[in-house]
Amino acid sequence: MREIFTMWRYTKMVVLTALTAAVYAALLIPFKGIPLIPGFTEIRVGTVVPVVFGILFGPAGAWGSALGNLIGDFFGTLSLGTLFGFIGNFFFALISYKVWRRMPWFSLENGVNMKSGKEVSEFVMVVVISSIVCSLIISWGLELLGLYPFKIIGPIIFLNNTIVPIIIGPFLLLLLYPRMVRWDLLWKEIMDKKDISASRHPGIGISLIFLGGIGGMATGLLLSYGFLSIPPMLSGWSLAHLVVAGVAPFLLILCIGCLLS
Repeated sequence: MREIFTMWRYTKMVVLTALTAAVYAALLIPFKGIPLIPGFTEIRVGTVVPVVFGILFGPAGAWGSALGNLIGDFFGTLSLGTLFGFIGNFFFALISYKVWRRMPWFSLENGVNMKSGKEVSEFVMVVVISSIVCSLIISWGLELLGLYPFKIIGPIIFLNNTIVPIIIGPFLLLLLYPRMVRWDLLWKEIMDKKDISASRHPGIGISLIFLGGIGGMATGLLLSYGFLSIPPMLSGWSLAHLVVAGVAPFLLILCIGCLLS
C-alpha cells in the first residue's frame, strides 16, 4: 500500500484529497439532524463518495473520505469513536479501489461503461465488500471502547453505507469517469508506477480481503447473538471481550490482504 504515503508527493493527488473531503463533508453535514443512532450516525446519502471517488482517485479518495467523515463528525457526532470512523471510512474507499477490476470472477478490463449487467454486478460487489469492511472496523472499535454493541451498530452501518451507492453509484461513475479521463485525473495516470505498490499476489490478496471482511462480520454477529459456542476456558469473558477477540484475527487477515492486493 505504498501509494497511500507516496501520493502526498503529487499536487494533483493532494487537491483530489481536499476535493473528496469537501464533497463528502458537504453531503454528510446537512443530514446530521436525521440521526439513526443519536450522537453517532445519521442517514448518510454521501456514502456514494468513498466508493466512486475511491475507484477514480485511489488513495486520494481514501484519505479524502477519512478526512471528510472527520469534518462531518465535528457537527454533532464527535466522540472517541471518531477515530474508528476515520479508519473505517479510509478503508471504505481503499477497499473500493483495491478490488475494482481485480476480482478474477469479473472483467479485468480497463475503463467504465456500465452497459452490461456483469459490470453493474461488479460495482455492486465492490460496494458490498467495502461497506462490510467499513462497518466491521467501526463496529469492532465501538465494541472495544464500550460505546455501542457490535450486533446493533454493525448491520446499521452496513445498510447505511450500501443502499445509496448501489442506487446512484453506477450513474455517478458513468458520468464522472470519461471526464476524469479527459482531464487526466485518474489516480493511476497521475502517479508514477514506482510509487504504486506492485501486486505480486493479487488473487490471494483479494481473497483475503473477502475472507477478512465477511468472516469478521459473520463472526462478530454470531458471537453477539450467542450463536457460537464458547470454550469453557473463556466462560468468564464478557460478551464484548469475546466479540473483540473473535473479530481481531479477521482484521489482521484483512490488512494482509490489502498489502498483497
